[in-house]
Amino acid sequence: MREAARRLTEAGVESPRVDAELLLAHCLGVARARLVTLDDVPDDVATRFAALLDQRADRVPLQHLTGTAAFRHLELAVGPGVFVPRPETEQIAGWALEQLAGTDRPRVVDLGSGSGAIALSVAHEHPGAQVTAVERDPEAIGWTRHNAERRSAAGDTPVEVLAGDMTDPALLTDLDGTVDLVVSNPPYVPDDARLPREVADHDPPMALWGGPDGLDVVRGLLDTAARLLRPGGRLAIEHADAQGGSLPALVRAHGRWTDVADHPDLAGRPRFTTGTRRA
Repeated sequence: MREAARRLTEAGVESPRVDAELLLAHCLGVARARLVTLDDVPDDVATRFAALLDQRADRVPLQHLTGTAAFRHLELAVGPGVFVPRPETEQIAGWALEQLAGTDRPRVVDLGSGSGAIALSVAHEHPGAQVTAVERDPEAIGWTRHNAERRSAAGDTPVEVLAGDMTDPALLTDLDGTVDLVVSNPPYVPDDARLPREVADHDPPMALWGGPDGLDVVRGLLDTAARLLRPGGRLAIEHADAQGGSLPALVRAHGRWTDVADHPDLAGRPRFTTGTRRA
């Protein structure tokens, strides 16, 4: 483990020891906490671990190597072609669930669902919610559907998965004015941003790039959300930490929103903007 962590440190991996432990635990088929009780690693496991370590040192995302990503109370399948959900996005999902508390059958739309992390968390933790997950990337939506089917088979309330563009004026017109909550982790990376190799080389471009200021997709998203939401319905949009001023200003300038606020992540960085649909 010391040697593995050293290799990943030299490769520039941000959490070398943790990643090495998670990869070895994955190869052994045990929880990471079990590693401290093990005295030996079989030769075939050591060979497999060495191969995965080489890939991680080449900055292949850890979640692509293990095939899973933890998100709140769920374990989601991920891999090439889908955006890997980040821990900071768990907070926007938590905020969404707080807004739904006390509502028996809320209508929720997750725009740009990717792996389905937010939509499936809402369905898992608020079983009465009627959730629709929208994804436009043909490759990513395969992961959305796969995870939705797995969660439904595990007993969660089924989530409707729909292929569509969050900026399309014709999207979900049958729900106009009836939705209680719209949530989105849209593409918001400015075109000139420099990203870690794990992101730049492996996350799908359609999930990342948002134009010169990173907010091109959000502009269309605001029109869609305003159309879908009932008066008093709530909106939440994740953003980059540098957009804690620009995105709330964009939402206010749109004219259809009140109670606009920005929220920090656990590290204190600006992370998502919320608003209420005007009557």
